[in-house]
Amino acid sequence: MQGAATDILLHCAMQTHSESSSMSDHPLISWTEAGEIRSARWRSEAGNPPPKTVAVADDRMPADVAYKLVCEGTGLLWRGDYQNARQLLQALARRIDKKSERKSGKAADKAAADKAAGKSAVKTAAQPAISITQAFHLHRQAQAQRARILGMLLLPLEADYSIPLRRAPDLVQACTEVYGPGEEASVVSMREVLGLVGAHEWRKKGVPIPALGGSIHPYYGVFSPVRGEYVDLIAQAVLPTVDLAFDIGTGTGVLAALLARRGVKRIVATDQSERALDCAAENLKRLGVNKQVELMSADLFPEGRAPLVVCNPPWVPAKPSSAIEAAVYDPDSRMLRGFIDGLSEHLTPGGEGWLIMSDFAEHLGLRPRGEIQAMIDKAGLQVVGKTDIKPRHPRSNDAEDPLSAARMKEVTSLWKLKVKKA
Repeated sequence: MQGAATDILLHCAMQTHSESSSMSDHPLISWTEAGEIRSARWRSEAGNPPPKTVAVADDRMPADVAYKLVCEGTGLLWRGDYQNARQLLQALARRIDKKSERKSGKAADKAAADKAAGKSAVKTAAQPAISITQAFHLHRQAQAQRARILGMLLLPLEADYSIPLRRAPDLVQACTEVYGPGEEASVVSMREVLGLVGAHEWRKKGVPIPALGGSIHPYYGVFSPVRGEYVDLIAQAVLPTVDLAFDIGTGTGVLAALLARRGVKRIVATDQSERALDCAAENLKRLGVNKQVELMSADLFPEGRAPLVVCNPPWVPAKPSSAIEAAVYDPDSRMLRGFIDGLSEHLTPGGEGWLIMSDFAEHLGLRPRGEIQAMIDKAGLQVVGKTDIKPRHPRSNDAEDPLSAARMKEVTSLWKLKVKKA
């Protein structure tokens, strides 16, 4: 459950997870083909509903026709060449981008025309520039719309996850890692399938973590530590002499592994996601620190107290549009508030709570500056140290990013907290 602004890599699990549901829990999707009504189970890891209308499509369908249909909400079940389906998906993406560019261009042309006609003052009064908060919500809406449209190109999967199309690659392992053993034929969006493949490759490759002297191999749907600055904050912080630590929301297990490497003899690492716990277990074993870390399914804290409690909650207080986004978006700052409010009850006398947070939400106008400090004060805690670090990921300096105004100001911080003395 490790947090980040918008950078999520979706990686695959190697075993069946308890989160995987039986195929009988998946809705049926139906269509007419060769004069017969056919049906199969619908799969969507993001929890998207199946299209209400499905048409069979193949290599003969022009991209413009396909684009019109998917924009109208019709799912296209592909029966042609697999590689041609990939090309069609790219063609659909280009049409979405061109439409967005045309809208932006028209707005810019109108602004220029108004300015030339001496209407800029009137325009400013009637249509003020949008705020960074509005830009954030518009950006998310555009992303969701893009995902919805591209998700309408569908692929058939046999019960064993083979794809019955010409030139289709063998994706059985990538699908099995996420979906579990095959049970019956199903239909899935091609966009999701490509995501599973990319995740599978990233899982094999891993994410190098210099502070660990090794790599972390995230599973599908578990936040990947690609933004290494928060790991560096923990690696460089002065570590109190402790034999026990709690890692709240362990995700891939990266912070638990780091604490173990730094000499903490026992770490209890919690997470609500069984997939995350499986992922952490494999990473800890791979790094040779599994005997020092006890993994536990829990909402926030385990029972008892520890002299060091570490938490890196999701950083953006907004509603996730899917379960996969829960590593990034924390509605009403539920996890952040839960950690701060419950920390004093889980610290031993004199113990420290380490909170890793970005101020990205403040720059977006989603969280008032000073709110975290107010939470800390209300919980009877005090800040005994605070270390800041600037992000290093490519988007932090990308002027073309729609949220660049906030990204360029972002700072990630390690807050060291203690219970106030009576």
